[in-house]
Amino acid sequence: MTIRVIIVDDQAMVRAGFAALLTAQDDIDVVGEAPDGKRGVEVSRSVHPDVVLMDVRMPEMDGLAAARALLDPPPGVVHRPKVLMLTTFDVDDYVYEALRAGASGFLLKDAPPADLIAAVRVVASGDALLAPSVTRRLIAEFAKQRPATARGNPALRLNGLTPRETEVLGLIARGLSNQEIAGRLVLAEQTVKTHVGRVLAKLTLRDRAQAVVFAYESGLVAPGDAG
Repeated sequence: MTIRVIIVDDQAMVRAGFAALLTAQDDIDVVGEAPDGKRGVEVSRSVHPDVVLMDVRMPEMDGLAAARALLDPPPGVVHRPKVLMLTTFDVDDYVYEALRAGASGFLLKDAPPADLIAAVRVVASGDALLAPSVTRRLIAEFAKQRPATARGNPALRLNGLTPRETEVLGLIARGLSNQEIAGRLVLAEQTVKTHVGRVLAKLTLRDRAQAVVFAYESGLVAPGDAG
């Protein structure tokens, strides 16, 4: 199945470069682009992409506001694309807030072309782009800088998880893949996948990106914990 992508960035050269790279792939189709967040939301609601590549800083409406608009749409709007944030900086306050809002991850704008292509495929498949160590550092940094913001009391919500599910959530937060978690806990990968699904459902989380943020904000994982 072809992955439908739109590119939202205020630099025309960036949009053109990313579009040329992605359209060269057999399984990716760039179906739109926009120079700012406001127009990006409009284009997304018109063409219904699978993935939105969203720059963080833009005029009119920045990437964070646009991501929130797409991921928490008003009544009557049913389409919710996956959002992959694009940033120039390793650690960016906007990116952390975007992850909390439901973005599926982030990518540095100067990442190698192969990383961009892989990121689009990973996010389109429903997974979160959390493997790079820079992502773990970013989340840990902002979890350390700000106290838990008690969204429905995160620590209490942990009580609904079984000990095994809590263990799996902790490993997700450290950036481990299902395969790595399976090896760590000596479980079948399918069993781990089942546990992950139950964790997300019980905590009403959209994906692994939100699970990582939740684990830090609930105090389950402390900044600087080893992977």
